[in-house]
Amino acid sequence: MPDLHLRLDSDTDDSASTGRTVPVLDVCEAIQLLEHAEITSEALVPWGSNYTFAVALQDPESGAVVQFGIYKPVRGERPLWDFPHDTLYQRERASWLLSDLLGWGIVPPTVIRDGPHGVGSLQLYVEPGEEMDRRQALEFWGRCIPEMERMVVFDMIANNADRKLTHCLLDIHGNIWGIDHGLTFNVVTKLRTVLWQFVGDPVSIEILGDIARVREDEETLRDRFRDVLDDTETQAMIDRMDVLLATGRHPELDPNLNVPYGWW
Repeated sequence: MPDLHLRLDSDTDDSASTGRTVPVLDVCEAIQLLEHAEITSEALVPWGSNYTFAVALQDPESGAVVQFGIYKPVRGERPLWDFPHDTLYQRERASWLLSDLLGWGIVPPTVIRDGPHGVGSLQLYVEPGEEMDRRQALEFWGRCIPEMERMVVFDMIANNADRKLTHCLLDIHGNIWGIDHGLTFNVVTKLRTVLWQFVGDPVSIEILGDIARVREDEETLRDRFRDVLDDTETQAMIDRMDVLLATGRHPELDPNLNVPYGWW
C-alpha cells in the first residue's frame, strides 16, 4: 500500500506537509487523543473499496495538530452480502479490542466516534518504514518469528477474511502492525490470509497462555465486545479460542478457500 506521506511540519498545521515524523504515544494517550481531538482537515485515501479518510487531529488543549488518524465512516461502507450492513467500522474497533486484550499490540489504537461524515472508526495513523518491493515483502512477512505468529493467531481468532500483504505494516520504528480489519468476526468461517508459514505447526506456549488468560474471564470478554459485536459473533470468537486451546496447533489451510481476493 502506498505511503500516505503524512508528516507534521513545525511551522504549519497543514496535514499534507512533509516534515518531522509524528510523535509516539502510549495506548492510553492515543485513545484519549482519538476520542477527544478535533478533526481539522481530511483527505480521501484514493484506494480501497470503502471510503477512507486521512485526517489531522488537533490537541484540544494546545490547539496544535499533533497526530493523524484514519477515519472510516459507516456512510462510506459498501454493502456486502456476507457481512451485516453498516458494521465494518465496529469490526475495526473490535479488532483493536482483541489485540489489546491479548496484549499483542497488533492493531493501532482505534475508537468509534463522530467525524466529518458521521459516526465511524478512527484509528491512529502508523507511519510506514522504508517501502519494500514484492520480493522483499514476501521474504519479510514470510518469516517465522513471534510477532508474525501472533498476527497469524490473531487472524484466526478474529476470523479475518482479508489478510493481504498490503494489510501488513512495518513502521519507522521497526514495529509490526496489522491494518484494515473491517472483514472480521463473521460467525461463518472465512479466514483468508497470505501468511501461511505456520500451517500445521504447534502454537507457541506463550501465545496459548495469552489466549487462555483472556478466555478464562469470559464475563469480561463478553462485556468488552458487547457494543461492537452481537452475541453470536462473540460466541463464535470464543469457540475459535477454544479450538486453538484444545488442538494447540495452527490449522491446515486450503489454497482454494483461504487466500484473499487480490492477495498482494
